[in-house]
Amino acid sequence: MSEVALIDAGGANLGSVRYALERLGVQVRLVRDAQGLQGASQVILPGVGTAPHGMARLHAQGLVQPLRELQVPLLGICLGMQLLFEGSEEGHVECLGLLPGVVRRLHPATGIRVPHMGWNRLLPLRPSTLLDGVPARASAYFVHSYAAPLGQHTVAACDHGGLFAAVVQQGRYSGAQFHPERSAATGAQILRNFIENPPT
Repeated sequence: MSEVALIDAGGANLGSVRYALERLGVQVRLVRDAQGLQGASQVILPGVGTAPHGMARLHAQGLVQPLRELQVPLLGICLGMQLLFEGSEEGHVECLGLLPGVVRRLHPATGIRVPHMGWNRLLPLRPSTLLDGVPARASAYFVHSYAAPLGQHTVAACDHGGLFAAVVQQGRYSGAQFHPERSAATGAQILRNFIENPPT
């Protein structure tokens, strides 16, 4: 198996994502610059924090254009998924532009807290290899205040004061708004699916 490139985007979840991949038998290569992407079979972009900080770090690492030009499957996790879109309301920042749409802030309401933190159900919307072996309405662990809208790329939604994109896939670009590394069997299966049968 070729190495999977795991981008060090400065998030506190980097170590736990790496450990989750290694538990699946994946050979992981930590990447901090464009050269590190060379020869990787797949690329994973994890992230926590704010969109402006995440994009600033990718620019500083010289990774923005290489990610836009990437020719292998790419999976964004949490903030990493949000950065795949055209932009974010958070700081009104331009993102990677690999998926259409703008990430917007979740709105608090009666019984709805922001940030959205904890376990919630995935609502499948269309078939995707990412969800192979994942039961309908499986639970995943979320921590976020911003979310991407539903679109043709949405594989599964989640409801927190309204529906948002929880899993996306368009061509070789995929994303999970939740934390697979903290989502027990559901998260492990989605990571396994991305590694063993990546979208193209």
